[in-house]
Parts: sequence; structure tokens; C-alpha cells
Amino acid sequence: MREVAIIGIGQTPVGEHWGRGLRELALEALEAALRDAGVERVDALLVGNMLSGQIEAQEHLGALVADFAGMHGVEAMKVEAACASGAAALRLGYAMVAGGLADRVAVVGVEKMTDASGEQITAALATAADADYEAVHGLTFTALNALLMRRYMHEHGYRREDFAPFSINAHRNAVHNPYAMLRFPITAEAFASARMIADPITLLDASPVCDGAAAVILCPAEEARAFQERPVRIRASAVATDTVALHDRRDPLWLEAAALSAHRAFQQAGVGPEDIDFFELHDAFTIMAALSLEACGFAPRGRGVALALEGAIFREGRLPIATMGGLKARGHPVGATGLYQIVEAVLQLRGQAGPNQIPHARLGMTQNIGGTGATVITHILEAMD
Repeated sequence: MREVAIIGIGQTPVGEHWGRGLRELALEALEAALRDAGVERVDALLVGNMLSGQIEAQEHLGALVADFAGMHGVEAMKVEAACASGAAALRLGYAMVAGGLADRVAVVGVEKMTDASGEQITAALATAADADYEAVHGLTFTALNALLMRRYMHEHGYRREDFAPFSINAHRNAVHNPYAMLRFPITAEAFASARMIADPITLLDASPVCDGAAAVILCPAEEARAFQERPVRIRASAVATDTVALHDRRDPLWLEAAALSAHRAFQQAGVGPEDIDFFELHDAFTIMAALSLEACGFAPRGRGVALALEGAIFREGRLPIATMGGLKARGHPVGATGLYQIVEAVLQLRGQAGPNQIPHARLGMTQNIGGTGATVITHILEAMD
């Protein structure tokens, strides 16, 4: 197995892109990554996406994006793993380079959500739940996370307002991210009075519907400096799964796939939670941020919210999270989210995160979650000396 490095990154602003479709967004991010890497052609192209068939009536994205990019003849395919589609595409690209199947691989995550109505988006996202035992009963993803949050509050004695630091931190960091959708700060008072969506989840607990694309270029680590002055090594890439339906889990408040994925990544990288300088977690909802911190070993059971209340998750804390706004404030174009996390981690490890820079960042971790924790993909990245 060869070590793998990221030599190019690209992203579009996250938002409502009324004038551009899937292929245009994907091409913008891909071309930016190719320019950053100083590469014109690749051996393979992987496209992470969740909703194109349902919302855009367009599948076959590998060939579509390759065609639009002028990469005729290249190996290309779409990768889907619900909201973890972006990281799943990266995982396959990593395996191709590590296994010697390709030397240059482009990985793009893209999603176009705002062309559909709220009802259409809600129904499309629900396909990542169990169709026979959850979605058919009207359980949306907001409702499923509301059930988790209510149970968490009951078992551990928290109030809804105690989740505020997760959103406050995300919005604070998004202010300085030119690619973020919600670039404004919020207060604890605003969080407490936000409009209810599914009790106890409010508008400020949830990530927004949006469009966007992000991309990276991979190559063998031993060749990386020929393309990029500051390459970033992928120290670990790990995947785990759990039941799709919440009611089938031994403990709904324990993200077993997140714990397994993180454990495998730590073993692969030869590090532990204490070695991670920052964590780009999957904060689609504030409850998911708390559960992820616990599953990955950054906080004991029931102490994920306490970690946030103590200020440990802020840029100045011992474990900064959502350093460029996270899903909550950067936005969550679902199939692209995993690649946005990777791009932002690379910016931190290159020392290019601007006002959001984590001092002396050497080791970063990203975690992309599909469904309510049925597919979890963890990557650990390292700045190359």
C-alpha cells in the first residue's frame, strides 16, 4: 500500500445557486482543485452525491462531470452513501491511489438542493432512513434527531439552551469563511428564542438546505512535493456501519459506527484522541455534534454538551470543531459535505485558514455521517514536513 497525499483543493461558495446546475458547480470545484495541484489530467474521477436522481432527475454523474470537464475516456463513477457520499468518494479515491490502481485521482462532492421545494427535499433526505419502518411513518431526519435530542436531555439532565455553544461556535467561525452560507454571528439569546421545527430542535440547531461542490486531487505521497509545496498526507481512512433504523440499535444514544470508524482510524494512524488538533465533525444537528464527540472518545458518555459549555470546542479550546463554520453555518449540501470537511482540514494543515487558523495544527480529523449514524467515515490528515 502506498501512502496518499492531497495535492489540490477547490470549492464553490455554499448557498443558493439558482443560475448553475450540478455539472457547473462540480466543474468549478474540480477546475480549482486541478489548478491548485498544477495538474491538467487525472487517471480517475469520483463524484460523491446523494440526491441527483431524485431532485435533478440526473444520475450517471461520473460520466456527466467527466464529459463536461473535457476528460473524455477517463474512469469515472458516482459514489452514494447518503450524507456521507463525499467522504465515501474520497475513501474510494484513497484506496485507488494506495493500491496502485491510479496515480492521479480527482474526487468531487456536489449537491444541488435548492431547485426543489421543502417538501421534496424532506422526502428525498428521508430515503437515507429506513423506508419501511421510519420514513413510511412520517419520520423526517429532523424528527429523528429531535427524538435523539429529547432522550439525551432526559438521560443526562441538559436543557435545550445548553446546546447553544455548538451553533454559536459554528456561526462565529463562518463569519471569516468566504465560502460559508450563513456568515453572521448568533447569541445565546437568539438560540434560546429560535423558531421551533421539531421539539426540541429549532432553526438554530439545524443545518441549512443549500447547493455547493468541493474537490480534491490525490497522488502518492512520495510524489506530492512535485506538485504541491504544502501537501497533506491522509494518515487514516476508515468506514463503519450501523443499523439504518434507530429502533434497531442497542443504544440509540451511542453512535456505534462513529466509535468503530474513529477507533479504526486512530489505529491506522497510530494516534489517539489526545493527539488531534481539530475535529471537523458532522454537525447536521447540534445533538449529532454532542454524540460524535462522545463516540470518538473526546468526551465521556453524556459529557459532549458539557465539553461545549466549557468552551473546549471553540478555536481557543483544546479541541476546536467546525473551524470554518461546520455543517450548521458553512452549510450542508449533503453529497458534498464530506469533501468540504476535507478541503477545510487541508486549509488548516497548510496554515491557510486565515482568521480561523488553529495555531500549530499538524493533525486534523474529519467525520462524515450518513443517515442517523448508519454509515460513518473518518479520515485523519497530517501536514507533511
